[in-house]
Amino acid sequence: MNSQDNSDSKPKGKQSPDQLSATAAKNHTSGAGQSMWGGRFGGGPSAIMQEINASIDFDKRLYREDIAGSTAHSEMLAAQGIISVADKDAIHKGLTQVQREIEAGQMVFDPALEDIHMHVESRLRELAGDAGARLHTGRSRNDQVATDFRLWCRTAIDQLDAAYKALLTAIVDQADTHAGAVMPGFTHLQTAQPVTLGHHLMAYYEMFTRDRARLSDCRKRLNENPLGAAALAGTSFPIDRHQTSDLLGFDKPMANSLDAVSARDFAMEFLSVMSIGAVHLSRLADEIVLWATSAFRFLELSDGFSTGSSIMPQKRNPDAAELVRAKVGRITGSMTGLMMVMKGLPLAYSKDMQEDKEPVFQAVDDFALCLAAMTGMMIDLKPNTKNMAAAAGLGFSTATDLADWLVRVLGLPFRDAHHITGAVVKAAETKGVDLSDLPLKDMQAIEPRITADIFTVLTVEASVSSRTSFGGTAPENVKKAVGAARETLK
Repeated sequence: MNSQDNSDSKPKGKQSPDQLSATAAKNHTSGAGQSMWGGRFGGGPSAIMQEINASIDFDKRLYREDIAGSTAHSEMLAAQGIISVADKDAIHKGLTQVQREIEAGQMVFDPALEDIHMHVESRLRELAGDAGARLHTGRSRNDQVATDFRLWCRTAIDQLDAAYKALLTAIVDQADTHAGAVMPGFTHLQTAQPVTLGHHLMAYYEMFTRDRARLSDCRKRLNENPLGAAALAGTSFPIDRHQTSDLLGFDKPMANSLDAVSARDFAMEFLSVMSIGAVHLSRLADEIVLWATSAFRFLELSDGFSTGSSIMPQKRNPDAAELVRAKVGRITGSMTGLMMVMKGLPLAYSKDMQEDKEPVFQAVDDFALCLAAMTGMMIDLKPNTKNMAAAAGLGFSTATDLADWLVRVLGLPFRDAHHITGAVVKAAETKGVDLSDLPLKDMQAIEPRITADIFTVLTVEASVSSRTSFGGTAPENVKKAVGAARETLK
């Protein structure tokens, strides 16, 4: 999900240490622009401290959520009589103006103001005067940032859910078209039994449906409101946290103020869900890479999702699939990184937790791009069903069908049938023929009761058609699964 806003178009350039110190000193003494904690300190922070402390370069992505949270908070403050209605109206007007300025690229971001929360508040004070200064009543940056981050993650999940739906629809369309297209099924990357391409693709439908459900579960758990927990202990003002929860679309306020400001398990869970999803995307991407090789020739990708070689003009490289396969490293790395940040932190808030947003932002961008690329490839790819069908018959892939016939028709115990089938496969291998081309007399030399009826089960088409058990590869099963999927995706 590319959530970059227009504010990125006018970033403030790097300042020298002297410039940084001068800016900081100015902000400590200049009214609306003063540092929020300046009253406790006689001098400004060092340039190095200011650079490591500032998060505006990445948390400016939270400006919409910050303004939404501030709007809801001021609405509640006025409803509770903590601020006047006139102050509330001035705050709302000012916040609307701040959002317009950010989206127009007019706000100059200053590391001396540290983060998006102080940028919004500082500009609001310039626009609304004392009314803007009253906005922070009954809250802290600790609960403010936790609220903003949950709102951002919730929006990201909703966007990823829509992306998943598009991918699942593309998979179902291909599976429907190729419900009866025979291909080899593999174990250990060795030909095992014939399956259909539709059945193979619907396996990924099931995986991605579970991934989508995990996103939904994650959203339910994160959709609780930290706002009003203040720094860590709540507030003495008569705030109404249920009202802000309703205004912001949260299910309820978080029950413990310490937990509200210090919990980041919602972000770790979100990263975990994306990591699992990225692994599944990587598995499908790897199959696309494999199937596009000249050795397999199971499919083609168009120029839209392929690149060429700088030296070998015949090459068509499935780079989009390879990059989806590679991105899993970045996404799982983001998950591990945040877990290492959080692993040793005592309650409640520590500055370490400023490091929570960048890995989530990066992972969401990468994961959304992977979903979009996979959807595009799934729509674009053209299976070579002729090559797939030819490969499906290699490697004695109908041997299990022969064994099943011996059990079903001759009443043999499966282990005995398995032994006889192995001997038949060896005979066919010795003669250099497929099972369906091995003469009946050669089979009868191994098991005299085998009849010509055996040849009705030794074709790949007959094999896949016979697999009618629930969840099996039979084309009629695939069609039913496709129908059920379409109903689910409506």
